[in-house]
Amino acid sequence: MAAKSEVISSIECNQLEPAPSAHFSARWRDLAEIAVVFGFILAAVWTPQGKLNAFFSLTAAACVVGLAATGNWGISQFGLMRPTQGAGLVLLLGALLCMAVALIGIPLRSFGPGWLVPMHRAWQYVVWALAQEFILQGIFFVRLESILGSRRAVLVSAALFATAHFPSLLLTALSFCGGLVFCEFFPRWRNLYPIGIIHGALGLTIAASLPDHWLHHMRVGIGYLTVHS
Repeated sequence: MAAKSEVISSIECNQLEPAPSAHFSARWRDLAEIAVVFGFILAAVWTPQGKLNAFFSLTAAACVVGLAATGNWGISQFGLMRPTQGAGLVLLLGALLCMAVALIGIPLRSFGPGWLVPMHRAWQYVVWALAQEFILQGIFFVRLESILGSRRAVLVSAALFATAHFPSLLLTALSFCGGLVFCEFFPRWRNLYPIGIIHGALGLTIAASLPDHWLHHMRVGIGYLTVHS
């Protein structure tokens, strides 16, 4: 009887565990979802303002919302449920990073002035920074984490984030470093809000501290090539 019970328990456990093919299929689906969202983002970034740009932008946004609503991750895993968890430490580290950027920018002012973002656009940038973090963490990182593990997911997510800032080589490099920081913070505390705030603060500090003719008003894609033309 004991042997029979062990066999039955083994069969039940095997039935509960997903088949290897199911894991393989889920991984390819997650990679495809990342590719679709990233593809539409790049298309929007590299398309001039107009109807086609609006189409790519709205489609990317719709994909992000749709995948967030139908994926295997809940709002707590997106970092939206615990706004105070780790917030003090994250904001403190973010403030130190902003101070470091500002200090580095002091000797660089001889190369040209920075860009002081108008107040009515600064808060919009902070909101956009939070949206970027939702895409970076809630769409890219959580999927890559399930496929590659947390450590590799940090690197790949940061690389995707940096690639979206091409052809500005300076912004691409800074975005990769920032992406590493953001994606290191996220799995530790699963709190998107302070990460979005320091993302916005760092961006505004970079714009004000580094010569604007290097950054072209923090534009990326086709905007970087045309902003001063």
